[in-house]
Amino acid sequence: MGNNLTTTKNSIVAASASDTVTDTATFGAGCFWCVEAVFEQLDGVLKVTSGYSGGHVANPTYEQVCEKNTGHVEVAQIVFDPSKISYDELLEVFWQTHDPTTLDRQGNDAGPQYRSVIFYNNEEQKNKAEHYKAELDKSGAWSKPIVTSIEPLKNFYPAENYHQNYYVNNQSQPYCYYVIRPKMEKFEKVFKDKLKKKTN
Repeated sequence: MGNNLTTTKNSIVAASASDTVTDTATFGAGCFWCVEAVFEQLDGVLKVTSGYSGGHVANPTYEQVCEKNTGHVEVAQIVFDPSKISYDELLEVFWQTHDPTTLDRQGNDAGPQYRSVIFYNNEEQKNKAEHYKAELDKSGAWSKPIVTSIEPLKNFYPAENYHQNYYVNNQSQPYCYYVIRPKMEKFEKVFKDKLKKKTN
């Protein structure tokens, strides 16, 4: 009897966990190591995958994308629980954690693979992104116009395994230490109420 009860309880937990309704957002905001590191910290974000979108070559390699002729952008694909974090909140983080006014560039990272772009999955995401962009431009939040493009998601190819969780796994690497870490410290201060709880 006790065993049956345990099994039943476990089944209920498993069922409810797998019944979580998820949504997906795909953003390009410079080097995908930075974008992934930021969005992984948000409560309600279930998975972040670094990859390539928007190009015309199937299953591109990192080397091919860096050659700048595949049309792909380095992106982070974010699977999230909309009951915990909304697409609007993800857009807010997107806009505030990179410079959307520099064409094909974020800091020292230059090239079309680093362009600022929102790849939308449906009309609702498209409308929200366009509205947010228009409001930000109107508000004068930046002295220069926003160059972020808003495009339908046509493809997404996960990047090679060594790119996944890059910041977490390579924190002493110079790029992580000097470029990503300061960005993360600023992000964690601004969005402290949206971060996942730290577990010891």
